[in-house]
Amino acid sequence: MQFDDDKPLDPSQVEDARASGRRPGRGGGLGGMPGGCMLPIGGKGGGCLLLILAVAAMFLFGLIPTPFTGDPGEQGDPGVQGGGRQPSAPATGNLAERCRTGADADQSEDCRVVGTVNSIQDYWKGQISGYRPAKTVLFTRAVRTGCGAADSAVGPFYCPADRRVYLDLTFFDTLQRDFGAEGGPFAQAYVIAHEYGHHVQNLLGTMDKVGRDNRPGADSPSVRLELQADCYAGVWARNAVKTGFYEQPFSQSDIQQALSAAAAVGDDSIQRRSQGRVTPDAFTHGTSEQRERWFSTGYETGDPNRCDTFSGRI
Repeated sequence: MQFDDDKPLDPSQVEDARASGRRPGRGGGLGGMPGGCMLPIGGKGGGCLLLILAVAAMFLFGLIPTPFTGDPGEQGDPGVQGGGRQPSAPATGNLAERCRTGADADQSEDCRVVGTVNSIQDYWKGQISGYRPAKTVLFTRAVRTGCGAADSAVGPFYCPADRRVYLDLTFFDTLQRDFGAEGGPFAQAYVIAHEYGHHVQNLLGTMDKVGRDNRPGADSPSVRLELQADCYAGVWARNAVKTGFYEQPFSQSDIQQALSAAAAVGDDSIQRRSQGRVTPDAFTHGTSEQRERWFSTGYETGDPNRCDTFSGRI
């Protein structure tokens, strides 16, 4: 995964809310979210895509609570409790100063996020007439959004109310350490592309069609919505080099990082880890096999029209 060193980056597409403690977006004050769901899927009122089960408390990208769930004001440092890296202020200087070209994206995680977001949005801008960009907000521990208050335990998520992707970078340590994902830069790119898949669904009206039917289940609308976002991530991956942000197409090693991440957050994999058994009636995101398969469908075809997860079997 090598960026074109001379490609200019647009850091305005990523907002850094970490060092200052700012919490962008609208919504209520911060509070505990133990096992709660902020808002349901879809609806023009805008519920963020947090599908949290009453017991397993699954959240948007498919993780169960880590040791730092609950009220972010009472939990201490999540990175310390979980044995991962300790959240820290970003490197000196803002993103506009540090993330100027692809060469910076090859050297800095923050700038890699900027480059990835730039490429994803450049691709979808060419596919959707009147595409409206969505910012990614980097935060640490807690954030206020147009969908309500959230903490790092919810994982990466997209809020349709304010059209933003929210990301705490410590998530990727959790994904690798606690859920057995291979990790790596392209695992991160896959997660970001998945969240922008939800933005595409929002712009195309797919979320409105699904409406507020957020019931769980192996054949539920929520599972179909998530698998389509996986497919859209694969479509971008196939076409990413055409955006000019990368020197060459992604390698098989890169794609394997994405597949490993997809498998790690399958409903069946998470349920086995959390409760020792698989309960399809509680699925919200799809099985490991389904998530890998739909990402691969997008990647192998490079065609968003092949990402119809709402017709027929999934």
